Amino acid sequence: RSEINPNSKQLKVLDLRLSDAGIYTCEYGSHTVSISLHVFKLTISLDGHFLPNEAPELTLMQNSSDSLPDLNITLFNSNNNIVRPKLLQNKTRQKYILKLKQLEATDSGTWMCHVHSDSPLINQNIFFDVKVLGFQNPDLERKYATVDSTVILSWRLNFQKIKWKEGFTGQLNWKQQESATAHELLDFNVTARGEQYESKKSSRFRFEIPESKPQSTIEVKLPKVHFNHSGQYQCQLAYNRRYSQSKIELVVMKVSANPVGPLPRGAAMTLICQVSSPLPSNAHLCWERVNGTQMDIKKSKQHEVKLEVNVSAAGLWNCHLIEDNDRKISLNYPVEEAPVWISYVVIGASIGGSVLVFGLACLCITSGISWQRRRQRAKRMAQARQYLLENKTCQCQQ
Repeated sequence: RSEINPNSKQLKVLDLRLSDAGIYTCEYGSHTVSISLHVFKLTISLDGHFLPNEAPELTLMQNSSDSLPDLNITLFNSNNNIVRPKLLQNKTRQKYILKLKQLEATDSGTWMCHVHSDSPLINQNIFFDVKVLGFQNPDLERKYATVDSTVILSWRLNFQKIKWKEGFTGQLNWKQQESATAHELLDFNVTARGEQYESKKSSRFRFEIPESKPQSTIEVKLPKVHFNHSGQYQCQLAYNRRYSQSKIELVVMKVSANPVGPLPRGAAMTLICQVSSPLPSNAHLCWERVNGTQMDIKKSKQHEVKLEVNVSAAGLWNCHLIEDNDRKISLNYPVEEAPVWISYVVIGASIGGSVLVFGLACLCITSGISWQRRRQRAKRMAQARQYLLENKTCQCQQ
């Protein structure tokens, strides 16, 4: 594992090991030169391949012919920021074990370990790669949609960016509530060459896999969102029996009216704005009338999923879902005034209905009285027959 340059008399040691540490002496005639070789070895757990939330361990070992110095170790991440690990072992100065905090996908890159000692003077930089396979999405992303709209849910993986050369698999699940049963929508696998393949697993849930999409992306398209399409969409990937996941919570909003239809003159209706799940504390619903006043604005309370407003006049009303003073989605409901003849029909129907109810009530009362009289008459006739049967003979005078 060594070779000597005949011109410069340099000694090159290949594939350096800890056992190569020691004193190397070069003799040339009466001249003797000695050099002490100090060897460091840095290893990282899991060969530097991690998933998010995993905490790597670094092991730094040193060997020398002299007494081993007490090392001062400084770590720099891929963004050249100092990382402060926890020192787990440093009893013999030969072995240092450093425990890092949990990693994120953004921690991928080349890290540097700076080793320093005053006696002997050591300033050594050791570079090593950290690769974190994961999602570029937040851990839990919330997406809002209105009924009948088109929604695309997307998860961006970083395996192309970090040049992940090993294969892994994954799947996309959906469940309406946290405690509900999960339904698998699709599964995917990525080969060692970075080729991505997907296949549908659910035929009941209506969704599409877009053909044209960015690389390293898992994407589903809901062409016409229903209110019951809401819930948690969880994308999970698996590598060497280890798992990582990212969730998107889909919140769906709808508006309706009670009663449905044009508003007759003098009547009232209730407009209902509803979301599929409780909103976070920084979000709320708001009804407002277009070109209306402050009196025509109504806001929901914290975590309220339904907001109602009473309307007695025609106009256009909007329901907004607001998060941190930012309108995320809006739905409008036009309240139309019914034609005059419809109002007359409604009034006539109301009067007619009242008369009909009164007539039926009178008919029921009359029928009840007549039935009561017939019952009493039948009772008296039965008593008379009973009386005649009890009188067995009739005596006649001669």
